[in-house]
Amino acid sequence: MSIFDSALLQRTQHLLEMIYHETNINVSFEMLTETLLQEMRLESESHQIASHDQVRPSDLWDQSTTVMITYGDSFLAAKEKPLITLKHFLDEHCEGLINSVHILPFFPFSSDDGFSVMDFSSVNEALGDWADIESISQDYRLMADLVINHCSSRSLWFQNFIKGEGPGHDYFYTESLDADLSQVVRPRTSPLLRETQTDKGLQYVWCTFSHDQVDLDFRNPEVLLQFIKIIRQYLDMGVRIFRLDAIAFLWKKIASSSINLEETHNVVRLLRLLIEHAQSDAVIITETNIPNRENLSYFGNANEAHCVYNFALPPLLINTLITGNSHHLKLWLMSMPPAQLGTTYFNFIASHDGMGLRPVEGILADDETQVLVDTLQDFGGRISWRALENEEGEAIQKPYEVNISLFDALQGTLKGKDELGIDRFICAHAIMLGLEGIPGIYVHSLLATRNDYQRMEHTGHNRSINRHQWQYDELEGLLEEKSHHKKVFTELKRLLAIRQQQKAFHPNATQFTLHLGYSIFAYWRQSHDRKQSIFCISNISDVAQEFMLSDINLVSTDDWHDLISGAEMTRQDMLVQLTPYQTLWISNS
Repeated sequence: MSIFDSALLQRTQHLLEMIYHETNINVSFEMLTETLLQEMRLESESHQIASHDQVRPSDLWDQSTTVMITYGDSFLAAKEKPLITLKHFLDEHCEGLINSVHILPFFPFSSDDGFSVMDFSSVNEALGDWADIESISQDYRLMADLVINHCSSRSLWFQNFIKGEGPGHDYFYTESLDADLSQVVRPRTSPLLRETQTDKGLQYVWCTFSHDQVDLDFRNPEVLLQFIKIIRQYLDMGVRIFRLDAIAFLWKKIASSSINLEETHNVVRLLRLLIEHAQSDAVIITETNIPNRENLSYFGNANEAHCVYNFALPPLLINTLITGNSHHLKLWLMSMPPAQLGTTYFNFIASHDGMGLRPVEGILADDETQVLVDTLQDFGGRISWRALENEEGEAIQKPYEVNISLFDALQGTLKGKDELGIDRFICAHAIMLGLEGIPGIYVHSLLATRNDYQRMEHTGHNRSINRHQWQYDELEGLLEEKSHHKKVFTELKRLLAIRQQQKAFHPNATQFTLHLGYSIFAYWRQSHDRKQSIFCISNISDVAQEFMLSDINLVSTDDWHDLISGAEMTRQDMLVQLTPYQTLWISNS
């Protein structure tokens, strides 16, 4: 008789059948189910004990939840491991304002700044060790990458694949050169199949991203079992937020796009089920840099990702601020469905990667996207491309992302660079911090880091332009003197401190888009108990704007004030003037 809860057994087995229904596997679904649960150590007794302390979906996050995104070695200090220096930065500069930290892949790797993992179970010795990771997780909610689609060609698994024996010998997806791969969607221009000489002869390995990042074959249940073991280890080390990297590409089929396939969605459902039962306060975030409608599908019916990246927000918000026109941003916001209880959006406007352009396909016209790309190139940005075919079947390239630091991206408008860059930059963050969802702030946005051309030239990769490494002593000096770094950091921390006190900024609080003209972007938030309302109003242009308080229908019996400036908003007939890029958070409490 099984030691596991019958409902859990049935749900797990059903999902496994949905994943592998077209795959010939040499194990029963019942046996596979029990093995998965054993690997996650979900014995019924311990699960029943944990169930008494289950976390309600509404308690997974609140208005104080803010994630800082960083590499493990964003800060360097003499005679100190970078993870220790990172902990110093968090404790000395972010305590009380940042409660969660996403440390980008901290494992041994061979390329792509960590996303070509050689060993999923170890910490890169150049960064520190598991004790350093656990130290951070004790004081901050830790988010880590589950690089689940691929691993390094220098990994032991892939070396065993070449030898034809040992763990990994059957973990990789191979395909024939004759297979119909014409519909495959991928974000790179390199050949899809990597020619590899193995003990079994010449084989062609699927590589979605690069030939050093070899795709794993989840048609083999053993691969799934390995990742369940990895998840269990990460939970034991304090990871509570799992970022499923490149998850949309997980399952492959010939004569298909091999992206967002139903098997992939079922794998996400299975991982959520198992992780929730192992750790009720753990959260899954899917990283799917794809068109908006496809991205939203990863919520499922509140049974897949707890959070999805709001990938359309960065290009739309940057486009809004450099054009001075909020039309597309407003239409997009109006089209976004409120997230169901237990799910929410993960909002960000900059990250370690470039600004993706695929999410605005169907939102911005091609010529508008080209204007955005050209403008950001004028501000020092670089373009990364993806391979496509035109209607005639000819190979073409299309911009995939713009590589640029957010601070440099917002140093001007379509007219060129100006003196309003800092105001524009703060405005972008004030807009993001008020939106429905959890804010994720890239460390180099927090510090207003500029384009790092030297690092980009050294690595030969465009993305390195926004992956600066700070000498900690130098940064400390800049944050003590009158630098733009200090000015931005101080103001962003002030906005975070204000935000975390407002119930109307709960990630799932009510949100409605307001209409105050194209030069003003505005929306309304209301707390779950309906006691607090906040009208978030931003001038997204480089000239002064104005509106009447009567335009937003403030309840006359309440006392209203701007949370940011402290100004009273008392009279319905009051004419409010906004300086370029000024934001108001008009609240009744």
